Amino acid sequence: MTGPGPRARTRILPVADRGDAVPEEEVVRDHLGRTPPGLPPWLGYDEAGSLLFERITELPAYYLTRVERALLERHSAEVAELLGCGRIVELGSGSAKKTRLLLEGCLRLRPTSYLPIDVDRSMLASSGAALCAELDGLEVTGLWGRYEDGLDWLRAHAGGPLAVVFLGSTFGNAVREERGGLLREIARSLGPGDAFLVSADLDKDRETLEACYNDPPGDAAFAGFRLNYLTRLNDLYGAEFALDDFVPRARYNADTSTVEGRLVARADRAVPVPGLGVTVRVPRGGFLNVGYSVKFDERGLAREVGAHGFDLQARWLDEDAGYGIFLFRRRGDG
Repeated sequence: MTGPGPRARTRILPVADRGDAVPEEEVVRDHLGRTPPGLPPWLGYDEAGSLLFERITELPAYYLTRVERALLERHSAEVAELLGCGRIVELGSGSAKKTRLLLEGCLRLRPTSYLPIDVDRSMLASSGAALCAELDGLEVTGLWGRYEDGLDWLRAHAGGPLAVVFLGSTFGNAVREERGGLLREIARSLGPGDAFLVSADLDKDRETLEACYNDPPGDAAFAGFRLNYLTRLNDLYGAEFALDDFVPRARYNADTSTVEGRLVARADRAVPVPGLGVTVRVPRGGFLNVGYSVKFDERGLAREVGAHGFDLQARWLDEDAGYGIFLFRRRGDG
């Protein structure tokens, strides 16, 4: 007798309807009201944005995905053993191609359930089906919504030990205050002894970073990805941004150790966003910020995560690229 097929082992649950959530419109309005105006990272990850980001990961200078995959290929068995449980939650799972290596290691040790959280329903469905077709015994419950929505659902559906995984150096795609809020949510979702696995890109020279986050000649993956944020504003909130009015560009800010994904205005622009009740004003040469990528140092990362009730247990580093995967354990006193 054979077990249930891939489709039977995959389900997608919408989790974005909790009553105490900050409405998405309020989050987007808050970002647009900042100086410079910006947009939350998750807004760009509809189906088109997710596909464009997959293209970005294949660009020659975009080292992050390749380095992280190499680390997981070398250390996934050790990481899986240290995670120590059979319920793996991933924030911003995307295609989950790298996560597959980790899940393989987990399945060799114990029955495993995978709970990816992502705002792109189509990506959750396709990646979940692919994983279940390739990995016997894996069960996938895709949580369709923002990180906070998925973590809130997990707290309401407790099921024993849990490990939260945050790969792709995505932890750096927010300012410190936002990272602190997310860490509080993660800490609330984990019990004493539960694991938090996070990858982070370490600070390095401007030339390497700006090459990594800009399109090479002949490609437009980054440009398309960043301009897709304006398309989303137009589609969701009735804005009338003209994509040709903005030039996509990434710049490294050494003062904050951050690569900023910018949409630079070719001329003064004032664009109403009727669905949000605001007008976005960007002067010529000014920009909309559509992506942060903070670059960490190891001690600073350990302090930042540790302040929310975690102890660093293990780390795996790639010395050449300055990239690491860090395993934290939830303290019992938090």
